Amino acid sequence: MPDYLKTIIFDITQATIAASIASHSFFGLGDEKAADEAAVEAMRKVLNKLPVSGKIVIGEGERDVAPMLYIGEILGLGGVKIDIAVDPLEGTTILAKGANDALSVIAVSNAGDLLHAPDLYMDKIAIGFDFSERIIDLDNTPIQNLKNIASAKRSSIEDLSVIILNRPRHEELIAKIRESNVNVILIDDGDIAAVIGTTMGRADAYMGIGGAPEGVLAAAALKTMGGQICTRLITRNNLEEERAKKMGVTDLKKQYYLEEMVKGDVVFIATGVTDGWMLKGVKYINSRISTESMIAYSGDKSLRKITNSV
Repeated sequence: MPDYLKTIIFDITQATIAASIASHSFFGLGDEKAADEAAVEAMRKVLNKLPVSGKIVIGEGERDVAPMLYIGEILGLGGVKIDIAVDPLEGTTILAKGANDALSVIAVSNAGDLLHAPDLYMDKIAIGFDFSERIIDLDNTPIQNLKNIASAKRSSIEDLSVIILNRPRHEELIAKIRESNVNVILIDDGDIAAVIGTTMGRADAYMGIGGAPEGVLAAAALKTMGGQICTRLITRNNLEEERAKKMGVTDLKKQYYLEEMVKGDVVFIATGVTDGWMLKGVKYINSRISTESMIAYSGDKSLRKITNSV
């Protein structure tokens, strides 16, 4: 890990901790906007105290209709230039409904190493780390990708499980996969955690269309833990095409693999907001607030969990 990161890694973790605590106060209240706003402001406050010049390359999206940590925003007191990708509250709907698996996440790399993705939709397929390179390809049919995965695992396609966001746009995808007797695990939100789950035995693959910012953050997580991801930006109209072009996207049909989304080493940090399979959520115990976070670094594939009490 670069020396400058070693000195501030726990300070960066305080940004996800602060966002988790701030947003958790809206647990189960049904107010997604207020929860997201609280997470954004808490995270921004901590990041602005870091001795770096941090550029937001993946930030809050317009779809959330909330104050953004906007793409291009510079945070910190000045110093080493770094790229920062954030999702202060991954799972706004999860938190609003009082459900599980809401997170606060951040990824940090050297300047220029993270894909500068616009806030559009992104088609994604992700798998764990026990595979040969590039066995997934969005130009394949979903069933062909699953056959390739099964072949690599030396199993039958019926033994596989796939995580998919439960959305109307995925109805055809879900139906085709189920026709092949593949187990489909539907989730309401939280596709970053879902992608990470492919590295931890929760499923063999993640498929479907979600947010591009979440795609880059998921790629950062995979870079630290091992795994593969293949993505392609989705534009639905001329305005979205123009937004993509303004951010330097010249080929809208291009597929992005992990090494193109995260070019160098990266630190990925997540703090639980609500209880989940990966991390415990914010707890209030004897007038103290407890949180659980994970810090993963791609350079040595290290992953550690820490608890914090304030």
